[in-house]
Amino acid sequence: MLGEITIGDVLELLDTEARIYRQQRTHGADFYRMMRRMGVFGPSAPHRLGELRPTGRRTPEELIDRYQLACRPVRDLLVEYLKERQPGLDYSSTRKLAAYLGNTFWKDLECHHPGIDSLRLPTEVAEAWKQRLRTLSKTVGTDTGERHTVTVERVSYRQCLTPVRALYLDLAQWAIEDPARWARWVAPCPIGGEEINQRKLARHRKARMDTRTRQRLPVLPELVRSVAERRRATQELLCSVQQTRPGQSFTAAGQSLTRSTVTRTTGDRIWADDPTTGKRRDLTTEADIAFWAWAVVEVLRTTGIRVEELLEISHHSMVRYRLPTTGEIVPLLQIVPSKTDEERLLVVSPELADVLSAIIGRVRGGTGAIPLVPAYDRRECVWQAPSPWLFQRRFGGEQRRMSDGAVRNILNTALAHTGLTEPDGRPLRYTPHDFRRIFITDAEMSGVASDASFSGKRERFLVRI
Repeated sequence: MLGEITIGDVLELLDTEARIYRQQRTHGADFYRMMRRMGVFGPSAPHRLGELRPTGRRTPEELIDRYQLACRPVRDLLVEYLKERQPGLDYSSTRKLAAYLGNTFWKDLECHHPGIDSLRLPTEVAEAWKQRLRTLSKTVGTDTGERHTVTVERVSYRQCLTPVRALYLDLAQWAIEDPARWARWVAPCPIGGEEINQRKLARHRKARMDTRTRQRLPVLPELVRSVAERRRATQELLCSVQQTRPGQSFTAAGQSLTRSTVTRTTGDRIWADDPTTGKRRDLTTEADIAFWAWAVVEVLRTTGIRVEELLEISHHSMVRYRLPTTGEIVPLLQIVPSKTDEERLLVVSPELADVLSAIIGRVRGGTGAIPLVPAYDRRECVWQAPSPWLFQRRFGGEQRRMSDGAVRNILNTALAHTGLTEPDGRPLRYTPHDFRRIFITDAEMSGVASDASFSGKRERFLVRI
């Protein structure tokens, strides 16, 4: 009977379907959500089907075993090394360290030198590995649409050397404290101290970032104007098509369209046919993407926060502070700890307040409350408790918090409608961090950087309480 179905039954069914059809079926999440809402699984069942999948953190053994190392003693050494370093690292750093040591370093050596089983590398072997590390293959496209593979210099070459040098030096130091465990692995380090010196690399990186900022700072007003105009136009089209019967034509925002008579199984989306291009357009999705492009651009450019901080903004992030001297209430935006592990409070300007108000009005559910949705942290590989996130959209039949990849895709879509290009003629691209650099540059040019309320790196204008 229906009430006898368990979560294990659902997983078994979906796994069987995936094995038979050779791909994951798309209806699994909807089926699980429907059964949970009916109370079949009980109140303690996870909110999302994805929470039941093995997408959590991997152990050091699992991180290293992804690369299928042939030398078992070295594999065990790398696992033990990760376990020693793990308490002082977050999961994202641990995963990167495993990739550097297990794949970039030892797996490459095993591929080119089968049978290698010692960290004591001959000079020619070490030099050959470093030479291979200097370049990487990259797929590029041509003007004719063809794609081919080219070899380019690896920008992060010295950053790849640093974890390997740290491995050798750590083993030498630990061998003094615990020789029975580490002494047999001590070997001369094949990487000198000058090889990991990143002063020159840092100057080159800063020059690239400064050039990128100089190119994007003048066109920011055009991007802001474009996203605001597209938001208005798509909303006008959506309002007009909602008042038009299927098969009838309408004109809005300077465009003439015909509401489609074809019904789709995609919820409440409204489609329209463009007689000029002959294409069918999803006006509901166009308006949704245009709104979030405007919201992302406005919040990033007025606050200078990171993309992970943007996605962490919830309804609880907005607080009020009463000045003790005048009694005036100052609206503040709470930024949760991210890279610096430091909580910050930003003063909410009237412009930012209008944007946040529009976001809240859009994500409110039928009850007038912002839906509580769980979110998956892709960096730390953990599920976060359901919260009233502001940057949430409807995907399929459920509300989900946006990911950083979704934010980048929304920005690329918005930039494609501006027609802006790079100096070499390619379409202009903004990353979320470009807005942060522009925010800092604009603050320094306006003289705010000398204010004492800036942090040590003069990264943001904030009020500390």
